[in-house]
Amino acid sequence: MALSWRSWLANEGSKHLFLFFWLSLNVWLFGKTFLLYNQGLQYYYLHQMLGLGLCVSRASASVLNLNCCLVLLPMCRVLLAFLRGSQKVASKKTRRLLDKSKTFHVTCGVTICIFSVLHVAAHLVNALNFSENYNEEFVTLNAANYRGEDPRKLLFATVPGLTGVIMVLVLFLMCTASTYAIRVSNYDIFWYTHNLFFVFYMLLMLHVSGGVLKYQTNLEEHPPGCFNPNKTLRQNLTVPKAFEELFPDYTTEPFPEDLPVPEPFVQNSFLRVCSEEPKFQSHFPETWFWISGPLCLYCVERLYRYIRSNKPVTITSVISHPSNVLEVRMMKDDFEARPGQYVILHCPRVSALESHPFTLTMCPTDTKATFGVHLKVVGDWTERFRDLLLLHSNQDTEILPIFQQRRYPKLYVDGPFGSPFEESLNYEVSLCVAGGIGVTPFASVLNTLLDGWKRYKLRRLYFIWVCRDIESFRWFADLLCMLHNKLWQENRPDYINIQLYLSQTDGIQKIIGEKYQALNSRLLIGRPRWKLLFDDIAKCNRRKTIGVFCCGPNKISKILHKLSNSSNSYGTRFEYNKESFS
Repeated sequence: MALSWRSWLANEGSKHLFLFFWLSLNVWLFGKTFLLYNQGLQYYYLHQMLGLGLCVSRASASVLNLNCCLVLLPMCRVLLAFLRGSQKVASKKTRRLLDKSKTFHVTCGVTICIFSVLHVAAHLVNALNFSENYNEEFVTLNAANYRGEDPRKLLFATVPGLTGVIMVLVLFLMCTASTYAIRVSNYDIFWYTHNLFFVFYMLLMLHVSGGVLKYQTNLEEHPPGCFNPNKTLRQNLTVPKAFEELFPDYTTEPFPEDLPVPEPFVQNSFLRVCSEEPKFQSHFPETWFWISGPLCLYCVERLYRYIRSNKPVTITSVISHPSNVLEVRMMKDDFEARPGQYVILHCPRVSALESHPFTLTMCPTDTKATFGVHLKVVGDWTERFRDLLLLHSNQDTEILPIFQQRRYPKLYVDGPFGSPFEESLNYEVSLCVAGGIGVTPFASVLNTLLDGWKRYKLRRLYFIWVCRDIESFRWFADLLCMLHNKLWQENRPDYINIQLYLSQTDGIQKIIGEKYQALNSRLLIGRPRWKLLFDDIAKCNRRKTIGVFCCGPNKISKILHKLSNSSNSYGTRFEYNKESFS
């Protein structure tokens, strides 16, 4: 399969180039800081006492500062939604980069883990060096109190050491609980451990306030690299005769007569004479400058989100669909959303701290204030939520709304937040592929087109929906039929191309109901032949850019991603987008 470099650059190239730039920036920052501190050690002749451990620890700390500063920004959901929905980011390519916010967050997290290991290893070496190479000439620079002090005291009996140990444990919990296996098997563990980030940042601010780092306060009186910087050198260094008259106080023993005085040595090495010993003072923690801004921004956003979502919504109806799918329709004052966005639901009676994102399947419009979500009952949270909403938890086959009078539990909605599917209406041609419950992001798009499609750029929509059982199509069968009939009445039957695929069946099946005849004619048995499908779409849309949107299993996503990057003979370019809650 030939690779189209233009398509690759549009789909993955920009992300790979950015990741390469980010890696290069971290390596450059590490090397630059390492050389800076290494030069400082040479000025003060401290290599024996500190070695290269200090250089590595400070270089890795600079990289950690940068990544701890930026790792929070991709999680500022309100900011990203504002940038996506406003005219501040007019470029479609730039908006598509915002969809990679989760990738950038993960990249920063992995970088923090890698350089934390390097930082910890360097400080273990530093603890040994401070203890074994204790230097009485630089008492203020010594982290140890005396020669031979137990290095474990530096790690467990000091503020920087103890906070560092706890931070390593917190980071270990966060990293291990963020793996795919744990997130899928037990999301609660990931949720609770990831919220330890606040503890991590508080410890980080204490970690750098221990006063271990020092800087020289008397540079004019004692410039780095000056002649006779400390008493040890005055006792051991011999001075040439040429300097006895100029510097009589620093003369110790005569310089060997048979040894000529090097001219560069005369001109460069002893032009500056120190008038006093170097004095050092603790640094103001630079880490505070790095993390205070993003941390305050994130906290302000969380406060704003809490205030915005503090009022519970009004649940208007609950619909139990086949295959353990629950639809919740609700209302909220001044709630506005765009097709493709998602919200975060929080029900205190289900869990006091836990909340989950769900894509909007119905957005409020000028004529109706109702919005809704569809959720698949697959875990403890959704099971408890279903039991609270329904009178009887075994009503999973009931399709009609439940009109019984009852008090629904309090439900809080945070959002909406942006997602890649907002762009589906901004292409002239879009290909939307859904697998099972992955149809939810496209339901709001279809509902919006039902209210009116002429004001959008979209002029042709290919809608592919793959399900394992026939009953799953009934989740949105009414919506698809209404949209199909509406377009036929407006003489635009080619506006939407609907293809439904039943992947697992024992024979020919149909969606029950005479009103679903339009969908039965578009129901196919088996799986889509993706290569032929892409070729057909490219042929019918020559030299156009087609937006490809996928929400479903990773297997389908990878196939579509590969096909979007491949070349075709029709000059058609496919831009791939995938749902990913950030």
